[in-house]
Parts: sequence; C-alpha cells; structure tokens
Amino acid sequence: MWFLVIACAGFAVVPASARSSGAAIDAIAKDYVALSLAAGERDPGYVDAYFGPSTLAAAAKLDRRTPSELSADAARLHTRLATIDPKTLSPIERKRRAALLLQLMAAQTRMAMVAGKKISFDQEAKSLFGVTFAAPPLASFDPILAELDRLVPAGPGTLAERIKRLSDRVTVPPEKAETVVKAAIAECRRRTLDHIAIPPSEAIKLEMVRDKPWAGYNYFQGHAHSLIQVNLDVPLTMDMVIKLGCHEAYPGHHVLYSLYEQNLAKRRGWIEYTVFPLFAPMALIAEGSADYGPDLAFPGDERIAFERDTLFPLAGLDPADAALFEKVRTVQAKLVPASAVIARDYIDGRIDRARAVALKEQYVLVTPQEAQRSIRFVDTYRSYLLNYFLGRAMVAKKMATVGTDPAARWTAFEQLIGGPTTPDDLVAP
Repeated sequence: MWFLVIACAGFAVVPASARSSGAAIDAIAKDYVALSLAAGERDPGYVDAYFGPSTLAAAAKLDRRTPSELSADAARLHTRLATIDPKTLSPIERKRRAALLLQLMAAQTRMAMVAGKKISFDQEAKSLFGVTFAAPPLASFDPILAELDRLVPAGPGTLAERIKRLSDRVTVPPEKAETVVKAAIAECRRRTLDHIAIPPSEAIKLEMVRDKPWAGYNYFQGHAHSLIQVNLDVPLTMDMVIKLGCHEAYPGHHVLYSLYEQNLAKRRGWIEYTVFPLFAPMALIAEGSADYGPDLAFPGDERIAFERDTLFPLAGLDPADAALFEKVRTVQAKLVPASAVIARDYIDGRIDRARAVALKEQYVLVTPQEAQRSIRFVDTYRSYLLNYFLGRAMVAKKMATVGTDPAARWTAFEQLIGGPTTPDDLVAP
C-alpha cells in the first residue's frame, strides 16, 4: 500500500512503511519528552529548557517514577527505537532516529547515576555526551606555564597573581557590566542576523546575578525568547564580554534554540526538540557551537578592533594593555584541557577537593576564589565541562572543511546548529 502526500512543489509518494516508522518515532519521542520532564522532577536542573505542551509538564509533576524506573524506561524506549529499520526512513528521519537514540542513552545513564550508580568520568562522558577525552598528564602543561611566565610582566607573587594584575586592568567594573554586555550582544546580533534568519519575534532579556557556579547562562523560554544571566562574581575581563555575547546569545544558544524550535519542533512536529536535557549529546553541539561563535562572528582582528573602539570606552578602561592581554589569553587557552584532567581525577576519587583546588590554581592559573568556584561547577555538572573545549574543537575542525568564504561558513554553521546534529556529524567528512 502507498500513501500519497501532496507537497507544495508537486507530488511525493511515501511508502506506507515509512509513514508507519515515522509515526512510531513520534510515539517514542512523546514518551521521551514525558520521561525527560519526569526526570527533571527527580533531578533539579536536568531540564535546561522546555516549551512543549503544558499538559506534559503538568503530568510530570504527578509522575511518581523513581530514577531507577526512569532509567529502565529510557532503556526500553531505546530498544523500541533501535528496532525501527533506518532503511524505511528518509535521510533526515534517519538523523532524527540517531539523535534520539543518543538522547535516550544519556537519559538512561543520568537517571542511573541519580539512583546511585557510580561510573567513571570517561564512561560518563561517553554515555552522556558522546565524547572520549584522551587525558594528557598535567606535566605536559608545564611548557605552557613557562611560556606564560616569560610573557606576563614580572612582579611579586605567583604567575597566577601576575596574570590577575594584568587582567584587572582590562576588567569591566561591575557597575558598567550591563551596559558593556548589552553593547556586545547588540553587535553579535547584528553580525549574526546578517547571515541567519531567526523568527522576527525573537528577543532576549539580560539580568545581572551573583552566587552562581557559572559565568553566564541562557534560559530559553520558547517562542524565540531567552533570559540571559551574567554572574557578576566572575571577573568580566574584556575577552569574556564578546564571548558571553556570542555564546549565550548570537550566534550561540539563543539562535540554536530558536532554530530548533522553528525548524524541528514547529515545522516538522518533532516533539523531542521541545525539551533540552542538560546531560545529553545535544549539550555538546550547543556548547561547542556557542564557544566557536566569536570566531565566526568576529573573524581575524575584528573582535580586538570592536573591543578597542567600542567596549573599552564604554567600560571606562584604557585599551593600552589589550594587545598584551590578548597574547596572554591566547596562550592561557592552551591550559583549558588541564581543567578536565583535574576534574577527571577529582570525580574518579584520585584526588580530594583541596588537591583539586590547588591544582586549579597551579595549572589553570586562577585565584583561590576562582578555583573554588570552578570545583563547585564540577560538583554540580561533573564531566559537562568537556562540552566546551572538546565541542568547540570538533566544531572548529568541521568548519575548517568549509574554507574561508564568509557566506559559506555562515551557511555551514546554520546547518550545524539547525539540527538534527549528533557528535558523529562533527567528525564525519
């Protein structure tokens, strides 16, 4: 039997088996959303965003499944989805199936962890985010520390303290933070909307907050609206301003979520894209693309020029140290994987909290207060930090295959964040 679909461009004949498979995935996807919302009731913070049917959200509050039961149900949904023959699906439906299989595996793993199951950092990273981290020895970062020691102006105190003195000269005063961040977001938005079309009703709201384990956060509200919070407890160095604007807003999280909502949840009716679990492969795509955002929006020296000509004056800062600070930050970025090495040893119990904080000070060159806040992040989000630098590296490698033409790069980036995308898509040719 054949099913006839009338399309705008003509007629498309779809086999009944394909229609049946699509309906089966729809049913599994709805159960997955219900399961994710119920998981959020057991694991606060698990659901990063939800903008689907209110009836499912209400039902989740009454759902009494335990984390162990939710893990088992996720496994059963995974089995049901795995039995659907991908040959009966269109190419984009096959991608949908692949992405949902990974999301279900992550849900199964996270709920098992909430129920008390102990797994290693490496197992967690693979099952939740679909990545493998080849942890280098901390001693391999010593040459980078030596390079920074030569680059940073001499003076009393540790290398971290010397970097802090340099950073202080390019740190936005808290009372001017909102003005400066708004200007950065506006420029990130202008540059992004020149290339990517998102719903005309899109908007963001900015709030300054304190006492958080992160520097910035996007709370997607649905209908292409986001609440973005910036943590004033984290020193807002000038390089962080553009990073926050691009990462949390344009072309980062706000744009990705808006495209998922527009392209997948609304146009295709794929209900699984109305919920965004934090501990899932979707996070690798979101964080990696968001961290890559500044490179796309401000190629070459354009970021430095915008900071010098616009942001420094708004912050009341002298840009005289901008060039040196940029060199230091470029070298310091090579130390980022050290954070994951420390987190891995801490989560796996090879070092205690005090040792983790000390190693953060030594190898990531942060103050004791920043080191404590960093380990607080690990306490809350565990291996999630891999999504930033590994995700960014994977996105950057994928984007490098596009070439240097700006229009082609923006098109490729929009396709990447428009979904459905899996970690494997970032390593495929």
